[in-house]
Amino acid sequence: MFHLDLTQNPIELTKALVDIPSPSHHEKAIADAIEQALKPLVDSADVELARFGNTVCARTNRGLGSRVVLAGHVDTVPIADNVPHHMEDNIMFGCGTVDMKSGLAVYLHTFAQLAADKDLSHDLTLIAYEGEEVATEFNGLGHLQRDNPQWLQGDLALLGEPSGAMIEAGCQGTIRLRVTAHGTRAHSARAWLGSNAVHTLTPVMTKIADYSPRDVTIDGCTYREGLNIVHLEAGVATNTLPDHAWMFVNFRFAPDRSSEEAMEHLLDVLGLAKEQEMPADATLDSPGISFEVDDVAGAALPGLGQPSAAALIDAVGGNVRAKYGWTDVARFSEMGTPAVNFGPGDPGFAHKRDEQCPVEQITSVAQALHTYLTA
Repeated sequence: MFHLDLTQNPIELTKALVDIPSPSHHEKAIADAIEQALKPLVDSADVELARFGNTVCARTNRGLGSRVVLAGHVDTVPIADNVPHHMEDNIMFGCGTVDMKSGLAVYLHTFAQLAADKDLSHDLTLIAYEGEEVATEFNGLGHLQRDNPQWLQGDLALLGEPSGAMIEAGCQGTIRLRVTAHGTRAHSARAWLGSNAVHTLTPVMTKIADYSPRDVTIDGCTYREGLNIVHLEAGVATNTLPDHAWMFVNFRFAPDRSSEEAMEHLLDVLGLAKEQEMPADATLDSPGISFEVDDVAGAALPGLGQPSAAALIDAVGGNVRAKYGWTDVARFSEMGTPAVNFGPGDPGFAHKRDEQCPVEQITSVAQALHTYLTA
C-alpha cells in the first residue's frame, strides 16, 4: 500500500501522488492512500471522514460560520510512460502533474495543516473524487451531487483544475448535437433518381460557418462563445450519392445562458425545430434532417461578487480570468454554491506525454490558499 504524508511540503506531496498510478477506473490505490492519510485527523482535529466508492471526503465542523469546499479528482488519463515523476530545472514532469495532482496535493496539505489550526477562518470540506476524466456517469462528484449533496454545500467551492496559479472563474456550458441528413442513394450518373444527403446538410453547415459568436463579460470576466462542427462523416463510393451524412455540432455558451436558453438559441441558429429531435434508436427513411442531443452540460456563473470569493481574489493579488472550458465547478453552481477553478500548472499541458508543472506555482497556490483561509 502506498503511504502519504499530508504534512510534508506540497511539492513533495505532489511527487508522491504522481507516483501512484491512477488512470480512470483504477483509483482504488490512491483513494486508499488518501483515506489512510486523513484518518489521524478524525481524532486529533475532530474531522468527519467518509468514503463513497473511490471518492474520499472529509470535513471540519467547528462552527466557524462559513464553509469552503476544496475539491480535486484523483484520476488521470492513461499513463504514457510518464510515471514516476522526474524533475528538470524546477519543473515537475509526469502524468497528473497538471491535471490535477498538484492542485489536489495543495488542497490535501492545506486541509491537514489547518483542520485544527486556531487561525482557520472557515470550516473546510475536502473532496478527492474519482472518474473525472471519463464519461459523466462515472464522475464521483456527480455521484455525490445525486446521492449525498450535503457534501457539496458551502459558501465557496474551489476546484483544483490547472489555472496557472490564478483564479479561473465559473465555466462555459457545452451542448453537442448530432445532426443527420437523410437522402436516397443513387448512381451519380443518374443523380435525379436519388437525393444527396450531403447537399441536404450543407445549408446547416453554412449557417454554422456564418455564425458570429458573442463575447460576454460577467463580474469582469469575458467569456467567448463558439459554435463549431467538430466531426463530419458521409460517403458511400466515388460514384454514388450518399444517403446518409452526419456531423457533431458543439456550442460552447457563456454562463449568462441556461442550458435551456442555449439549446433554444442553437436550434434557432441551425434552423432546426424541436420536432426534428429523433431518439437515438429511431430511423428516418425519407429525405430530410434530424438531430439527437449527444451531450449537455450547464455553465457556471463566476460568483465573484460573493464576499467569500472577494477575499480569495485579494489573496491571489487580483489575478482572475474566465474559464473557457467546462469543469465540475458547474455542479457546485447548480446547487447554489459559487465556485472557481484554482490550481497550479498550464492547462495546455494537460493530457500530454510531457505533462509538466513549475513547482513555484505549487508553492504560490499553497501560500495564497493559506492566506485566504486564515484571513
